[in-house]
Parts: sequence; C-alpha cells; structure tokens
Amino acid sequence: MTDNRKFEIVADTELPATPERVWQAVTKDTAAWMFPTDQWPDVKTVEEYPSHLVSRMEGPNGWFNQLEHVLEPVEGGRAKLHYVHSGIFADNWDEQYDGASKHTEFYLHTLGQYLQYFDGQPVVFTDIQAPASSQTADGFVQLKRALGVDDVAAGTPFEVDVDGVGRLSGEVDFSNENFLGLRTADTLYRFFGRNAFGAPVGMTVHEFGGSGDSELTAKAWGAFLEKVYA
Repeated sequence: MTDNRKFEIVADTELPATPERVWQAVTKDTAAWMFPTDQWPDVKTVEEYPSHLVSRMEGPNGWFNQLEHVLEPVEGGRAKLHYVHSGIFADNWDEQYDGASKHTEFYLHTLGQYLQYFDGQPVVFTDIQAPASSQTADGFVQLKRALGVDDVAAGTPFEVDVDGVGRLSGEVDFSNENFLGLRTADTLYRFFGRNAFGAPVGMTVHEFGGSGDSELTAKAWGAFLEKVYA
C-alpha cells in the first residue's frame, strides 16, 4: 500500500540570482515568494551551503515530505536550480499530485520574480481564501474576469481598479488555467485556482513597499472575493 502513495516532483530552472541569494530565499525568505515556513518542524538532512539543501519532515506510518535544492552557479550571477519534492500523499493521490506538481511551476516562477525585482526587501505576507462558492468549474475564470485579465497573456502590462482595494498597475507575470501572477512596483499578487483541485480559490499578497498592513490587505481583498463569488 505504502509505495503507490509515494510521489516525486522534479523541476529544473534557472534563477536570476547567485546560489547564495537563492539559498537565502528558500531558507529564510519564503514569505516573500511562497508562504512562511519558519514554523515548520523540518530537519535539514543535508546542508552544504550554498549548493545542496535537503529538508525533511516525517510522521506516523512512514509519512514524509522532503524538499531538495541543488544549486549551481552559471554565468552572469545566475543559478541553476534542480528541485525535487518527494513524499507520501495519504489520500486523493491523483488530485494531490496534480495540484502539487502544478503549484511547483508557479512557486518557482514566483521565486524568480522575487529574486529579480525585490531580493532582500522586507515583506508583509497575507494569505486570503475565497468563499466556498468559488469551488465551481469556472471559479478561477470568474476571478480573472473580475480582475479584467481573463484573456491577458503573461508579459503584458495591466491596469485595473479593484473594488475596495484601489488601482493596480504593473505586469501580468504569469497566467494559465490554474494560476495568475500580477506584479506591481512594490507587490507580488498570486492567485491560485484551487477549485480545480477540490478547494476554494486562494490568493497571497507579498508587499515589499515597507508599509504593508496584513490586516487591511486581508479585509480589502476578502471583501472583493466575497463580491466576486456572491
């Protein structure tokens, strides 16, 4: 039974920063591009700065979750990252694997955006969930439409007035059927179409301007999402 629940997600990418800066981002600065992991009870089973890091968590019945980062310097102050996420899913294997593998591409893309535009800046992180009514087949399309970017390709400038939040302008830095990334001068907005994986639509806000207020951000975007899915 155990073996068929095992998974391995492998990704190779090049990042716009040195291995030292990438190491800092994936160990200390995760709130800037993913979510805070400082409370994780993980054990660093390999820690060879700045080239090889393996973090592992273990639980009952053979459960484990492991992240491996192998970093190599490349020309121009960049780094090549070989990333392996492995472990065991307890249930809904197909759905969980599908969700995790698709999230990987988006998180690693966001890591690159952080390193390129905001590396080392203090961040205020906010996580906001849409209501349960977003768990429909077209839940994510609804959100993109409400933001006015439903047919906007990555790499395109955008400007939008978000009800209760204000005017946002910048670039659509990522867009596919499951994920959307908007980058402004001081913020990364990440939107997750988790309706495709059996969960509500979600979003995270990573504010680098030095004046972010997580409570206000959550309130404003929460109200916007309530309206979208009313």
